[in-house]
Amino acid sequence: MPNLSWLGKDKVVTYHQKVPYHFLDKKFSVGNSDNSIIHGDNLIALKSLLPRYENKIKCIYIDPPYNTGNENWIYNDNVSDPRLQKWLGQVVGKEGEDLTRHDKWLCMMYPRLRLLQKLLADDGAIFISIDDNEQANLKLICNEIFGVSNFIAEIIVQSNSAKNNANFVSVTHEYLMVYAKNINVIPKNWRVKKNNIDEFKKRCLRMIKDGLTSEEIHKELLTLTKYPRFFELDHYTYSDEKGPFRASDLTAPNSKNFYEILHPITKKPCKTGTRGWAYSQSEMARLIFEDKILFGEDETVIPRMKNYLFEDDTAVAKSVLFFDTQASTKWIKSNGFKFDFPKPVELMEHILQFATDKNSIVLDSFAGSGTTAHAVINLNNSDGGNRKFILIELNDYAESITAERVKRVGGEFNFYEIGAALFDEDDFINEAVPFERICEYIYFAETGKNFIPCEEKNLLGVDDDTAYYYFGGENLSWTTLSKIKTRAKVYVIYADACNLSEDELMKYQIHFRQIPFDVRRY
Repeated sequence: MPNLSWLGKDKVVTYHQKVPYHFLDKKFSVGNSDNSIIHGDNLIALKSLLPRYENKIKCIYIDPPYNTGNENWIYNDNVSDPRLQKWLGQVVGKEGEDLTRHDKWLCMMYPRLRLLQKLLADDGAIFISIDDNEQANLKLICNEIFGVSNFIAEIIVQSNSAKNNANFVSVTHEYLMVYAKNINVIPKNWRVKKNNIDEFKKRCLRMIKDGLTSEEIHKELLTLTKYPRFFELDHYTYSDEKGPFRASDLTAPNSKNFYEILHPITKKPCKTGTRGWAYSQSEMARLIFEDKILFGEDETVIPRMKNYLFEDDTAVAKSVLFFDTQASTKWIKSNGFKFDFPKPVELMEHILQFATDKNSIVLDSFAGSGTTAHAVINLNNSDGGNRKFILIELNDYAESITAERVKRVGGEFNFYEIGAALFDEDDFINEAVPFERICEYIYFAETGKNFIPCEEKNLLGVDDDTAYYYFGGENLSWTTLSKIKTRAKVYVIYADACNLSEDELMKYQIHFRQIPFDVRRY
């Protein structure tokens, strides 16, 4: 598989492992929900999400900088390499002005995609918006990070924003790169709700009730301005009181289902040709009872299956989409926000329909104006779902625009800022971190469960007959053990050093964890 090389790649391929873990400090809450909006560098924020959300995010959507040269984005990852250090704090310029802008973009994206891949559930998918500036580079690094075999599609997203002053061609589309975590376990046959189906169905059934013929119905439906183009009306040449339908073959090659079907009028066995029926006799009886079989004028015409136009209100997800980008801009402006080029809410709702279930967690680490959360709220309201969202936004408008928009559309969430790092520059436990936060981290790392403060000092909790203790600043000795009040089958004890022998540890079922070296790094 071809790999992409760029300036600084050797320093960023493992950088996601070196990013220090920071705590998230809750600043305020709106309502009572597990939804999160995080203000801060998304590289640090993603690392902070790992303990709780590794392999648990069903759907990730990101809209990173397209690297057009007009975005004023800044490379700020503090990678300890002279070539990359000189980029810190510099606005990335246009082609020609900044000969390393593609290198900077790739150095910025690579470790973030690594962490996103870790957060993605085995049956999850990631969707990345991009345009021609970095599309080719993005696909190559995604092939490397997610695997070529996990590539799903490159969706074309058309817009209605034609550029009449374009030098050569007015580019009216972007891309939506889609990868699975594991394509072998992700649900297949993604389907979306057919737009306008309710209005379309009502109009069609009204015409049938009025006595119009199938030809007249088809002609009238094709004149509708909101006619859903996923319906191939030419195939639906019949209609009854349930609506238009097409007729499909009821026989199958190599079938062993040979039995008689009596014509409802002539009461004679219907013709089958040389092939047997596609369905068993009991299944065929059910279809006849449900009036799903189209019989001819007499028994000489082979019966066929009725496939109704409105039988399924979903359609297979397609690789070319069109959304009104101006509508989102108008909504933003009409609500008093100043934000350029917001993504269409309808696009995000479309993705979430087939990429999530009703209890999925959705992550957007380039949250912008909060379109992803808006779409999650809308979809939950429409189908009764309980999807959760996590948004990460670096810019100062995280509270004034992102959070405010979510609040205005009825969203509930906790708002966080990036807090202190768990480890200091010398890789010891940061003394500025409160004891309770350290306990919270270690207990969750050991058990995957939330830490609940205990009355007994130093006790983190008991799980599965194992008691967990943290004695920072102490050695594990008999004096330390005398402080333990809770009895358990096994003890996991964190301390600076151990004065007990291996035999003593084994005798009392004690597992020693040395601080800071045995504290788990994500």
